[in-house]
Amino acid sequence: MPLVIAIVFHEVAHGLVANMLGDPTAAERGRLSFNPIKHVDPVGTIGLPLVLAVSGAPIFGWAKPVPVDFARLRNPRVDMVLVALAGPLMNVFLGALAAAAIGLLASVTGDAAFTGMTRFLAENLFNFLMINIFLAVFNLIPLPPFDGGHVVAGLMPRSLLPAYAQVARFGIPIMFLVVLVLPMISPRLSIVQNVVAPIATGIVKLFLGSALPGV
Repeated sequence: MPLVIAIVFHEVAHGLVANMLGDPTAAERGRLSFNPIKHVDPVGTIGLPLVLAVSGAPIFGWAKPVPVDFARLRNPRVDMVLVALAGPLMNVFLGALAAAAIGLLASVTGDAAFTGMTRFLAENLFNFLMINIFLAVFNLIPLPPFDGGHVVAGLMPRSLLPAYAQVARFGIPIMFLVVLVLPMISPRLSIVQNVVAPIATGIVKLFLGSALPGV
């Protein structure tokens, strides 16, 4: 459930920012909704995360992408970057809320060690924090089809866009190559283990350090 919430809020953030910047496509198609049923992808939201969890592999997934028509944005090149960043920033915001809730829980109960019921609540908040920060960093991998890939496309010279669009056509195979295939060849090639996880862990520690000073 925490993963579903994180993914749904991520996708809605894309649609909300696109709508603010002139593209109402998501709103027109009823996708600016926090009802998870409207965003669930049977494979990316349920099947794949379940298989990865059972196999002990890094868990990731995706929702049904919120439709964005970049041609309808008022300033497509700049707005493309803002729309792409909206999802990860939403996850960072949710992570910050989870960290703040952990700090509030410790303050109200006077139980920074988290025992009994406070431990159960703190562990769930911590899991929500980890999931959101991991999802934010993971989606900023600068390759298609990740949000980071859209940021790269918005910032690169226009002359390179046609070639990049050809690469982006293979977005899903690229994602599986980066996340699943390369780590099987060698752990040293795991972007998730060697890049995403350390960055996400550092951000989580920073948030918890701010929420629980002196702990």
